[in-house]
Amino acid sequence: MALNPWRAPRVPVLVLRGLIAARPYGINIRRYREPIRRAFALARQRKLLMLAIESPGGSPVESDLVARYIRAQADIHGVRLIAVIGDVGASGGYWLACCADEILANRMSIVGSIGVIGGGFGLADFIHRHGIERRVYTAGAHKARLDPFRAEDPDDVLFTQGLLTDIHDQFKDWVRVRRGPRLVDEKAAFDGSYMLGSRALELGLIDGVGSIDDWIREWAGPRARPHFVEPRRPRGIGRLFARSATEAILEVAAEHWSHPLVRTRL
Repeated sequence: MALNPWRAPRVPVLVLRGLIAARPYGINIRRYREPIRRAFALARQRKLLMLAIESPGGSPVESDLVARYIRAQADIHGVRLIAVIGDVGASGGYWLACCADEILANRMSIVGSIGVIGGGFGLADFIHRHGIERRVYTAGAHKARLDPFRAEDPDDVLFTQGLLTDIHDQFKDWVRVRRGPRLVDEKAAFDGSYMLGSRALELGLIDGVGSIDDWIREWAGPRARPHFVEPRRPRGIGRLFARSATEAILEVAAEHWSHPLVRTRL
């Protein structure tokens, strides 16, 4: 179909905004499968799709599922991917950015945080001080690993560190595959630190400094405009039951403390 010469060119931009979590309002494969397909349907004509990333990270599983699904669709349709990091594209957010062929950011964007964090609280002394007796029953010698109501077990610490290291290794492998020879200093890039976009450019974590509007004007001309694609919002009565931002934060916090081991985030 021929392009309308009187209409400003539109470049599709898939918006990836928020925490990466297997929750209704997070970035996850279930919520994003349909908008990803819509975005690639729009991108087939120009063979170009931009990713607008605003995420501090979250679930390593959902980061991997979403990133690999986007990458697979790009390969199938022969579409070039350009990721643009806004305020933050760190940890899982940077994992998503790495599915692109090119990554841009602002000089002051927060980028990187290629690491994994896990933790919790130790309440053994607290319950002992208040005369609370802990009763827990398990089948399996290590089913109660990291129970916060008992003293920390060195074996649990080693086990947990092994899990975090394995996830970190897979994160690093993904970045190596996607960034390849563009990485300048792996030791500095992979130590878990987050950094400004200007520093990320020096280390080869991004390819340039710019915004979505800058890139679109350069690629498609001064009249070009972004066509943003994101998950559809609830309509009608569904909107009445949409959660507030506070409820969403509390839900993510509850998920974190009930499963404290495996998450990538700023």
